[in-house]
Amino acid sequence: MTQVTDHGGGVRSLRVPIPDNPLGYTLVYVVDTDRGPVLIDTGWDDPESWDTLTQGLTACGTPVAEIHGVVITHHHPDHHGLSGRVREASGAWIAMHAADTAVVRRTREARPEHWYAYMADKLAAAGAPEEHIAPLRRPRDRALPGFSPALPDRDIVPGDLLKLPGRRLRAIWTPGHTPGHVCLHLEETHPAQLPGHGRLFSGDHLLPGITPHIGLYEDPDDATVTDPLGDYLDSLERVGRLAPAEVLPAHQHPFFDTAARVGVLLTHHESRLNDLLALLAVPLTPWQLAERMEWNRPWDRIPYGSRTIAVSEAEAHLRRLVKLGRAEAVPGSEPVTYVAV
Repeated sequence: MTQVTDHGGGVRSLRVPIPDNPLGYTLVYVVDTDRGPVLIDTGWDDPESWDTLTQGLTACGTPVAEIHGVVITHHHPDHHGLSGRVREASGAWIAMHAADTAVVRRTREARPEHWYAYMADKLAAAGAPEEHIAPLRRPRDRALPGFSPALPDRDIVPGDLLKLPGRRLRAIWTPGHTPGHVCLHLEETHPAQLPGHGRLFSGDHLLPGITPHIGLYEDPDDATVTDPLGDYLDSLERVGRLAPAEVLPAHQHPFFDTAARVGVLLTHHESRLNDLLALLAVPLTPWQLAERMEWNRPWDRIPYGSRTIAVSEAEAHLRRLVKLGRAEAVPGSEPVTYVAV
């Protein structure tokens, strides 16, 4: 059954399922404007997800054909997957931050084999065993979802109000989870008159009970050394200063105490960095570090794909430690190992 929640003030949310994923669903928000409804995110490109989205919109009195625009918090397929179908059904525009639009463009233009070869090389350089890398080198006889995302037709400009007649929705650039992740600050009085500064659509940047994945910004054709975790921590502090009355995230449920949640996440990452420094008392590859890090289950019970994600997260933390001068690569090591300074 489609689940629709009315958050007041012309904002509703729909629970759009994510197939075979423990997150369960993406909260897609429907924001009324003077030109028609606008969606914040769209959900995963899957028949059940599409049916749930369209049925939910009908339950809101908003057939999908009447959608005026789509604002995407970030390019991941559980947020951007159905954007193209919404545009086809309605003629709606799609807006995204330029950094994530660049990811979408690269994804559309690159052959899947190019991406898999890049990931195999990255994992080898991180010290992954051959049995983990081998599946990436096998020929594939079918396309995988997520390799043909819709190309947005509008840029979200950080700091600007989006052109939504009758609403004040300001874009806040919050890189970390992706290079172009944005939160959207609804600069209007809270419908329940709660104290604080409006409401914040936080995407995956700020969730009530989950620490968002912070991995590397992957680009096969760009050797720039980025610092996604540093970006995320800076973005967290920026969002904390907004002090919204309520946060409307893309997963789980809305919540109110932004400052407390930001504080918990900042403390979590500082503690994690310190734990990694203790592990790096001896030289370790990123793969060896990931094996020893604390996750929500033992390493031998983490599925294949999640191990790749875990290694990316370990590398993001390593980059932060190196940038802070608290760890360094061991000269001449192959694959490269890192040690605390």
